[in-house]
Amino acid sequence: MRVVDRLRGWPATLNEGPVGLRPLRLGDVRVWRETRVRNADWLRPWEPSNPETPLFRTGLGPYISMVGTLRREARQGLALPWVMTYNGRFAGQLTVGAIVWGSARSAQVGYWIDGALAGRGITPTALAMAVDHCFFTTGLHRLEANIRPENHASRRVVEKLGFREEGIRRRQLHIDGAWRDHICYALTVEDVPGGLLVQWRRARESAAHGGSSVEEV
Repeated sequence: MRVVDRLRGWPATLNEGPVGLRPLRLGDVRVWRETRVRNADWLRPWEPSNPETPLFRTGLGPYISMVGTLRREARQGLALPWVMTYNGRFAGQLTVGAIVWGSARSAQVGYWIDGALAGRGITPTALAMAVDHCFFTTGLHRLEANIRPENHASRRVVEKLGFREEGIRRRQLHIDGAWRDHICYALTVEDVPGGLLVQWRRARESAAHGGSSVEEV
């Protein structure tokens, strides 16, 4: 693995209509904590867990520790930690992490959204922006999203964006108190020669003209 001195194009703030991505910062601590606590039941089935570390705490320490870790990884070229926003409001988190350089140039993407804002197309729009930034600015070649089979809403996000299903990863992560299987979805830069955001815009326009909906999570 090669660690770069600085990620190309980072820090980065991206926007598409009311949907935005901006770097995670310490000043988000209170809204992040409030959103996570309010969405505990919504998020718990899908969030990585540790038997020794509760997922939802009321203190500020876990957030400050997480931000410190992610910002350090961003400086090392190993992560791109974003906040998702909607009309300027905190809406969730999207992180590109586990970046591997050298001959792989790959990474994994994870995301969560405030349940009160679900169903407005925020997550797929943010993910499309992130994918384009990773491929065409940062210089990555492959992105994976690993999702529990039962998480149908999150699976629809990547399926609507054209991520291909590449099989099951057995008991890949400790989730909600047990080791859980995940479906691996992936894209490479060759899959989106004109950019994923352009494809997503066309899909939304086509759905609007046809009277169907592509607004998921």
